[in-house]
Amino acid sequence: MANDERVLVIPTERFHAAGYFVGFRPLSEVNVSVLLDPVGFQFRPRSEVETDPAFKQLIPYIILQWGDEVFHYRRGSTATEKRLQSLRSIGLGGHISTDDAIAPADAYRAGMLRELAEEVEIPCHYTERCLGFINDDRTLVGRVHLGVVHLCQLAAPTVLPREEVIAEAGFASLLSLWNHRDEFETWSQFALDYLRQSSTAA
Repeated sequence: MANDERVLVIPTERFHAAGYFVGFRPLSEVNVSVLLDPVGFQFRPRSEVETDPAFKQLIPYIILQWGDEVFHYRRGSTATEKRLQSLRSIGLGGHISTDDAIAPADAYRAGMLRELAEEVEIPCHYTERCLGFINDDRTLVGRVHLGVVHLCQLAAPTVLPREEVIAEAGFASLLSLWNHRDEFETWSQFALDYLRQSSTAA
C-alpha cells in the first residue's frame, strides 16, 4: 500500500527477552530499558504488522483518574480498531507513527502526548507517570500489540472528548467500574484489576 501508515514496533523476541508475561506488569517488574530503548524501535507498515506476531506495536494506554474516580467510555462505531468497537474502556491512546519521530529518542513520548491531546481536552492541571505494561497474546489484537500504561492524576473531573469514537464518556468510582469489568476490553480489565488491588492495599 503506497500510503500505508508506518507504526512503531519492537521485535516480539525483544519483549520476550525483557521477561514474557500475560496480563499487567508494574514498572518495577519489567526491564523497561529493553522495551523502550529507541535502539530497538522500528517503523513498519501497519497493514503488515497488524497480522504479524513477530512484532509488537507499542501502544500508549493512558488512564485518567480524579481521586477515586476513573474516566471511562465506550468505543464508538468510528473506532479504527474494528475488533474493539462497542467495548467499554478506561484507556486512551493509539499507534505511534513516523510523524512522531522528530528524534529517535522522542518518538514514543511525542506520540503518547499527541494521542492524548487528539482524543481529549483536559482543561485542568494533571500529573502523569508510567504504571507498567499490558500484554495479552490470547486475542488476535493483543498478539500484535503491547500496552504501555500511563496514569494521569487530574485536579478536577474536567475531560472533554474530542473524537466520536469516545462515546458515553464520564467518570465513575473505581469500585463501580471494577464490578462491571466483564463489559470492558481485556486491557481495561487488567488495568482495573491492578488499580483495584493497589487501592485496597493502600
